[in-house]
Amino acid sequence: MKALKFFLIGISGLGLLFLGACSGGSQTASNSPSSAPAEKPTAESPKSGSVASEASKGGQVVESGPYHLEFVPEKEAGGTHLDFYLQKGDTHAAIPDAKVTAQVQLPDGKQQSLDLKYDPAGKHYTVLFPGSAAGEYKVAILSDISGEKVNGRFSFKQ
Repeated sequence: MKALKFFLIGISGLGLLFLGACSGGSQTASNSPSSAPAEKPTAESPKSGSVASEASKGGQVVESGPYHLEFVPEKEAGGTHLDFYLQKGDTHAAIPDAKVTAQVQLPDGKQQSLDLKYDPAGKHYTVLFPGSAAGEYKVAILSDISGEKVNGRFSFKQ
């Protein structure tokens, strides 16, 4: 009976070593905003699995299928200006006719929903978020592109 236990423990250990060696250290990315840059947005979000592109506006980036989503929060006197670039394809062509909503979770846990409007001059969606409480804000951007749902999760700090 002891020999069987040692055998099973040995096989389990070898199996774990084999799985660890096969993974090659690569990790799959999630769209969790928990480790996304907060104070100063970068060209890519560490958890998004995306790469910086020439079309990047310096914000947090999520690649979702054929879509390029980029979130750029900028602090202003009256609140925080939220810019969202919704683009398609390798050319990163702007998508002007989507319905875009930001669901913002405030530092105290309350939720606020904001409709973003398309700015044809800047080729992006925008809204002024009036919140000013200090802390981390989690943002879910919900996009409806002709019935197709494309969502991204981001965060920023004030």
